[in-house]
Amino acid sequence: MITLVCFISINAFAQKESYIQSLQHQNQWVDSVYKKLSKKKKIAQLFFVRAHTNLGQAYEDSVAKVVKKEQVGGLVFFQGGPVRQASLINRYQKIAKVPLLIAMDGEWGAGMRLDSTISYPYQMTLGAIQDNTLIYKMGQQIAYDFKRLGMQMNFGPDMDVNNNPNNPVINYRSFGDNKYNVATKGIAYFKGMQDAGLLTTAKHFPGHGDTNTDSHLDLPLLPFTRLRLDSLEGYPFREAINAGISGVMIAHMDIPALDTTKNLPSTLSRPIVTGVLKDSLRFKGLVVSDAMEMKAVQKYFPDGEADVRAFLAGNDIIELSENSKRAIKKIKKAIRKGEISKEEFKERVKKVLAAKYWAGLNNYTETSLGTLTDDLNRPEATSLVQQLSDAAITLVKGSASLLKMDPLLKTAVVGVGVTQITVFQKELAKKYENNSLFTINKNASPAELNALLITLKGYDQVYLSVNDTRLRPASKLDYTADVKQFISNVAAHNNSVITVFANAYTIADLPGIENCSALIACYQLTDALQQSAAKAITGQLVPTGRLPVSINKDFLTGMRGSL
Repeated sequence: MITLVCFISINAFAQKESYIQSLQHQNQWVDSVYKKLSKKKKIAQLFFVRAHTNLGQAYEDSVAKVVKKEQVGGLVFFQGGPVRQASLINRYQKIAKVPLLIAMDGEWGAGMRLDSTISYPYQMTLGAIQDNTLIYKMGQQIAYDFKRLGMQMNFGPDMDVNNNPNNPVINYRSFGDNKYNVATKGIAYFKGMQDAGLLTTAKHFPGHGDTNTDSHLDLPLLPFTRLRLDSLEGYPFREAINAGISGVMIAHMDIPALDTTKNLPSTLSRPIVTGVLKDSLRFKGLVVSDAMEMKAVQKYFPDGEADVRAFLAGNDIIELSENSKRAIKKIKKAIRKGEISKEEFKERVKKVLAAKYWAGLNNYTETSLGTLTDDLNRPEATSLVQQLSDAAITLVKGSASLLKMDPLLKTAVVGVGVTQITVFQKELAKKYENNSLFTINKNASPAELNALLITLKGYDQVYLSVNDTRLRPASKLDYTADVKQFISNVAAHNNSVITVFANAYTIADLPGIENCSALIACYQLTDALQQSAAKAITGQLVPTGRLPVSINKDFLTGMRGSL
C-alpha cells in the first residue's frame, strides 16, 4: 500500500512546474522568510555542512550545534545507515529556524552512502544501456528513496565526458566518452528525479573527464582551448541546462583558457562561474561549489579565503566549508565593503529559499521511521536494478551462439580474483551439469596457476569470469602479472568465453583476452549483473548493451558483437 501511494505522489508531482520555472515569479513565502533573516543569517543560507551517522554521538552533536547557532542553509549527508539518518534529519530540522535543505551525493542512489539500501548500477554501466526510459525510471525511484529519507537534493548526475581512461576520480562515475550519450543519459536521469520532486545537480562543470589528477588531493590542470572545452566537455552541461536542470556543481580545476589567474580553481573564478555558466550559458538554477574542504582549493587558498572567493565568484551554495562560522564572518565583511552588489546577494539567497519552497519545505513534516527499511528495499526497485543490469550486458566479441556452447560437454567455470564461488558460477552450474567450479585469487602463485592450466586441458570448454572486488573499480586490475597471463592463456583455449565484472577499461590491461571465443563486458561486480551475464550465456536474454567507452583499437565506443 505504501509503495502504491509513493507512485501516485510521483505522478502527481510531474504536473508541478519545474524549479527553474518557479524562479520566474515572486514567492510570498520566500519574501517573508528573507525579510526575517539578519544579514549574517542570509549568508548562512548559502552554506551546506557535512553530516554523518557513523561517526558517533559527539560528531552528531557538533553538527547540531552548527545548525542551531549558525542557522546554515543545509546539510550534506555521507556514510551511515538509513534509519539513523532519517532520525538525525528529524532532530536537525527541529532546531533549524528555516527548514534545512538536505543533500547527498547519490550518483547510484542512496546506497552510494548508506547501508541497508539499494545501489543502482554505476553510470558507466548505465552508459551501455540503449533504452533511456529505464534510466528515467531509475531517477524516479532514487527520488522516492531520497524523499522517503527526508532529503530534497541529489548531487548528481555526473555529466563529465570521461575521455581519459586513467582518470583517477571520474572514470566509472561517467556515462562514458561519447558526449551525446553522456548528455542524453544524464538528462533522462535528472528528469526522472526532478519529475518526482527532487532537486538535482549536474557535475563537475565545465568537465572533469580528462584529468590525471584527483581534485580531492591536488588542483588538476585542464590545458585545453576554449573551442575544445565548449565543443566537448561543455556539451552535456549545455544540453542539461537547455533541458531544465535545477543545479550545476562547479569543479575545482585550473583552466587557463577560461581564466588565466595562476592556480585559481574554477570554483573561485568569477569569469567561469558567473561569466561562462550564468551569463554565457544563461543558467538560472542553483550553482553549487564542489566540496570546499578538498585539497584543490585549500592548497592555494587556506584560512577561509577560498569561501569568500567562491561566494564572490557566484556560487549559490558553498558546500562543506572547513569553517562555516569563519567564512560567514569574512563574507559579511566583503559585502560591507561593496565587493558584491546588494541585488546579486539578495537574488542568490532567495534562490536557495525558492529551492526549499519548491521541494516542499515550506510545509515541512517529520520523516516517518516506521517501515523505512522495507520502503527503501521495495520489490519494484530491486526489479528495476535487474532490468538495468540485463540491458547493460555487452557482448563485445563473438555471437550469441558462441556464448552458449554445448551444455552437455565437460565444462570448467573459473572465477578469477575471488576466493569463494560466485553467483555467476552457481548460475552457470545449473545449466551446465557436467561442470567443475574453480576459483583463483588475484595473487595466486605461479605453481597454482600452472596446475590449473594443466587441469583445464581436460575440459571441452571454459567459462572464465574476471572479478574486481574493490569498492572503486579502477581502470587497471590489481592482479599480479602471473594472474593476467593466466587469463591470456585461458583465452587461447579453443572454446573459451570470458566475462568481465570490472571496469571496461581493464580489458586493455589483459593482453591476449581478445583471443577468446566470446567476450562480455559487465562493468562491475554485482549479483544482478552476474545474473544477467548468466542469462545472456544461457540464451535467456539477448545482450543489447554497447560499449560506452573506447578500450583499445579492437574495442571502440558503441561496439557490440553479433546477436
